[in-house]
Amino acid sequence: MPVDTKDVFTIVEKQNQWRGRECINLIASENTPSLAVRSIQLNDFMGRYAEGHPNTAGKINRYYQGTRYIDEIETMAAKEMKELFRCAQAEVRPYSGNNANTAIAMGYLRGGDAVIANSTDAGGHISHSFFGIMGRRIQTRGQVLKAGKENSVRLSFFPLSADRYHIDVKKSIELIEKNKPNLLVMGKSLYLFPDPVKELAPLCRELEIPILYDGAHVLGLIAGGQFQDPLAEGATWLTGSTHKTFPGPQRGVILGNLDAEGEKKYWGAADRGVFPGTSSNHHLYSLPALLVAAREMKAHGRAYAAQICQNAVALARSIEACGIPVEAKEFGYTRSHQIAVNVSAHGGGVKAALALEANDIICNYNMLPGDTDAQNPSGLRIGTPEMTRFGMKEGDFTVLGELIADAIKGKTVKDKVNQLRARFLEMQYI
Repeated sequence: MPVDTKDVFTIVEKQNQWRGRECINLIASENTPSLAVRSIQLNDFMGRYAEGHPNTAGKINRYYQGTRYIDEIETMAAKEMKELFRCAQAEVRPYSGNNANTAIAMGYLRGGDAVIANSTDAGGHISHSFFGIMGRRIQTRGQVLKAGKENSVRLSFFPLSADRYHIDVKKSIELIEKNKPNLLVMGKSLYLFPDPVKELAPLCRELEIPILYDGAHVLGLIAGGQFQDPLAEGATWLTGSTHKTFPGPQRGVILGNLDAEGEKKYWGAADRGVFPGTSSNHHLYSLPALLVAAREMKAHGRAYAAQICQNAVALARSIEACGIPVEAKEFGYTRSHQIAVNVSAHGGGVKAALALEANDIICNYNMLPGDTDAQNPSGLRIGTPEMTRFGMKEGDFTVLGELIADAIKGKTVKDKVNQLRARFLEMQYI
């Protein structure tokens, strides 16, 4: 006898209608994958296992039988990612960007090691912090997960320039020479401008310090040639989420462009960290979707990434023109898909985010440099990838900026928001 699931399907359909056709979605870490990416995930792989690497001619690498077709898909996905990112190594088994970072930490770091990363108040992801995988992985018994104590874990943060949106290269070189870290972690969650990979890479090579570049937010921009190319600039590993600016399924990836010596020295850490370090079965059903998304990005990624960045600047200028300050104006606001809006004069980030949601504009409250309370920050983080995917251009984002400003100031603009969204329901770049 079938079970009653009508209520479940009703809730899902409400979500599909509200977030899919009525809201303006501006959360920087989200995107809507194409119908092809979504539909192919409903497949028989959903209930299967394939531990290890794909089998090859004459060599059994899997720990399960019945993997002949997932072997093909996984091999093809890795090949596509290497071609897209112009690199030599691709690990497609992680099932999130954070999982990819965790794999590197598990495979490479040990207790007592030292790490330098971006702090959370400077935009760094929480996984890079004391309570994230980086801090916990290097902790030994008796060490505390906080700074400034004699028994603190050896986690330091990059010194920043006065604007606090850029790493101070000179002071960072001094910190690296002083601390001799085992790993540098670059990349951020609030990520407006590139990190100085090429400026710090020569010293890191000299001291044999690998660089992990967390490209979770900017992976699609990197593929589209719009942000920076961290592997070409000297990063050891590039990790990323495949569902943000890269509009695929919710998975992760580790990429490298190492020569034979570097591969022998560093790639094994990624391999061991993924399996058996952080996963057993790697969500096989979404691997075909990653393959489809990679081909979409090969065809459309450059145009898509360029439009994302152009739209972000247009949105920032519009909001600023309405009297609400947008961070980093002196640097052109952003070089990525994100902008940071200072709403401290309008009740702070939480109040502003709720006011926007009431008007069907979805974004998230976020710490700005100098904030100390992540649950009561002064800013909003706003991203343009999803609505760019649905065809919005600079002029449309200029109109949207005015609606955002009105909503933050307490006006009701929901009908206008719904009318704007109704013009952009057909997905582009597929």
